Amino acid sequence: MLLILKKIHRLLYFLSILFFFVISFPILYFLAKNPEKHYNSIVWFRKWISLLGSYFVGIRYKVTYEEPIDWSKNYIICPNHTSILDITALTYLSPRPFSFIGKVELLKNPVTRIFFKTIDIPVKRESKISSFKAFKRATELLKEGKSLVIFPEGKIDDHFPPTLHKFKPGAFRMAMDNNTPILPVVIHNASAILWDDGGQFGSRPGCIKITVLKPIETDPNVSTANSSIEQEVYEKMNKVWQEGSLL
Repeated sequence: MLLILKKIHRLLYFLSILFFFVISFPILYFLAKNPEKHYNSIVWFRKWISLLGSYFVGIRYKVTYEEPIDWSKNYIICPNHTSILDITALTYLSPRPFSFIGKVELLKNPVTRIFFKTIDIPVKRESKISSFKAFKRATELLKEGKSLVIFPEGKIDDHFPPTLHKFKPGAFRMAMDNNTPILPVVIHNASAILWDDGGQFGSRPGCIKITVLKPIETDPNVSTANSSIEQEVYEKMNKVWQEGSLL
């Protein structure tokens, strides 16, 4: 019975997202004709479609900061990834417009397609050409002063409960090459509310807890290996993930 209720909640969640997307679509369609000019507006719509969709079914967000964040800077935001709700959690915490780098399959989703055709960056990870194009586009956005979200694990864990998996080097190489600070983010319990896309366990109302760690500065003139920063970020995030010490 509980699983049936959670499946119904998941259906309501997707219907809620679809509802707010549909009523916003005419404006989004217009804005998408010139995404460079309307970048901030498209980001704003993405944020409020996702937030209103989750609020409507009783999903809330709470952010804890290790230290105050200077949002006048741009960052490469590196969160763990256990749920499709991670996307909404990140739009909630960041007052600064940003782009996601995500799997190319998101172009097939009727809701996410318009965002990945305009402000976000699709990538087919097994394709070197696609990865190169994504890296080039991401570099352009960083030089324009925009932030990026890259899930360093590369995907959602295939097993429940999820763990923090080894990071891929792309985000850290990009940060070093562009002298952009890394902002580690731990999303603690999104998988308990909606794991992956909710297909197996459904979803439920609740409060998703997020911890934003201290930014890690990068400098391409300093001979620090990408792997060293990668390991530093992993260890800090894994500590908070395991212990919940900042909650």
